[in-house]
This record gives sequence, structure tokens and C-alpha cells, in this order.
Amino acid sequence: MVASSSPTVLRRYVALELRRLRETAGFKREQVAERLRCVVSHVSHLETMRNLPKGPELEVLLDFYGAAERIPAFLDLVDSARKGRDWWIPFKGTAPEWFDLFLAMESSAMQIDSYDSMIVPGLFQTPAYAKAVIRAGEPELADAEFARRLELRMARQDVLTRQPDPPIVWRVLDESVLYRPAGEPQVLVEQLEHLVKLLDLPTLTVQVLPLEVGVHAGIDGTFTVLTFPPELEGDPGIGYTEAPTRGTYYEDQAEIMTYRNTLRRIQVHARAPDDTRTLLVRRIEELT
Repeated sequence: MVASSSPTVLRRYVALELRRLRETAGFKREQVAERLRCVVSHVSHLETMRNLPKGPELEVLLDFYGAAERIPAFLDLVDSARKGRDWWIPFKGTAPEWFDLFLAMESSAMQIDSYDSMIVPGLFQTPAYAKAVIRAGEPELADAEFARRLELRMARQDVLTRQPDPPIVWRVLDESVLYRPAGEPQVLVEQLEHLVKLLDLPTLTVQVLPLEVGVHAGIDGTFTVLTFPPELEGDPGIGYTEAPTRGTYYEDQAEIMTYRNTLRRIQVHARAPDDTRTLLVRRIEELT
């Protein structure tokens, strides 16, 4: 079940669902602890990704919550989560720890949607452009650490052509991104040329939001919304924003829907995909 999913994604899903099922059944953690004959903190750990449930206690929990029919599927999920290995483990420690969860979720997402307000997003960056972005954000990085950070960013891009079932990717770029230099002028030219090539991927759509739109729904900045496969029944997806010191994950369904609706409003004002390609080509010509 969901064989291609990151074990981190599966652990998150199991934790979220156990909490949701408990709350839907109307039980407090103290009542669940009494049924399992364990301490309350253990129930909390099961619902916050710290621990995976063992098979027997999972069967007891799902029966207690009135969801016994889901026991086989959950046992498969837990087994996959225990046996799996996240692709980014060789890079662990290269990026901030709070970014690890995003790396896992991005690699397993069925759909990746975003508004990017300042730079070309990491999934689309050329090595030269990525170098400029990384150096600008962390000029103090040692050369070895810088090289590993760049290698990680390039490795992330494998998700775009993931087999089987690459994700559907829909990203809106603010038009200012097309004008913001990244070191030598040729770096931006090569980056825009790479963007044009990426548009040939059947699962990828890019729109540019014109500057003349002015103040708009996404004025507060970049955000990403991830949607997961239907096998993860009931998973609402996740909203993600990032600041220099932390990433923020939004898992509440109402919050995620706010981001989805914001993106729809931005898409309405953005150039159509075909017009975006034309704009990119024209901008390349201006720079060369």
C-alpha cells in the first residue's frame, strides 16, 4: 500500500488518523490509555509521530474507535513505515532539521501547488542559479557544506520525473522573479531557458502573475500546498510556508483550504500557461 511513499509520510499519516479517529469516536486520551493499559504519554506519542503502534495495540485501537475494517490497511501502512527509508537520509543534517519533513512529503506528494513570490523555486533551479540563492541566504556556509546543500537541492528535482506516477505540479511565479538577477546575467538566462524546457513535462504547469495585477491574494509571500495519494484516506494534505529560521506546517483542514483558495484566486489573475511560455521566451530574448 502506497509503496512509493516516504516512511516519514506514512508515520505522519498514521499519527494524524489515530488522533482523528479517537476524536471522532469521542474519546479522551485518558480513556484510550485505560483501554490499552498504558500511560497517557504513550497515546500522545502515537498521535504525534514519536512512536509507531505495535500490531496488537493497533488492532485494539481501531476496534475501540469503531474502525475495525481498516485494521489490515493500517497494518500494511505501519509495516511499510518501519521498513522504508527516506531518500534524503544520506543528506541528513545538510538542511535545517525542520525541513526534513518537507523533503519527505514533497517526494511522496500526488500534487504540488505553490505561489513563488521572490525566486524560481528549488524544484526548478539550475545549479548556477541555486548556487546564487544558497550563497545569498547563507553566505557563511563552509565550502563542503555549501556543496552538500547544492547536491541536496539538485537531488530533490528527481521528484518531477518520479516513476511511476510523477506528481502534478502547478506553480505560479511572480513576474518579478523573471527580472531578479542571480549573479552574472547569464545565470538568469540559463535559468529561464531551463524553465521553458520544463514546460514540456506533461505533468507540469507554470503561470506568471503580472506585476500590473498589483496587490493580490498572495501578497504575504510564497507558500506551497501538497496533496497526497487517495490511498491515504482522509489526509487533507498540508500547507507550508518558510522563514529563515523555521518552516511552518499547516495540517488543519480549514487552514489548508484557505491556502488552496488563495492559490485559485492568484491563478485567475495569472497569465495562461501558453502565454507564460511566450513571456519567458520574450524575456530570454531581452536578456540576450
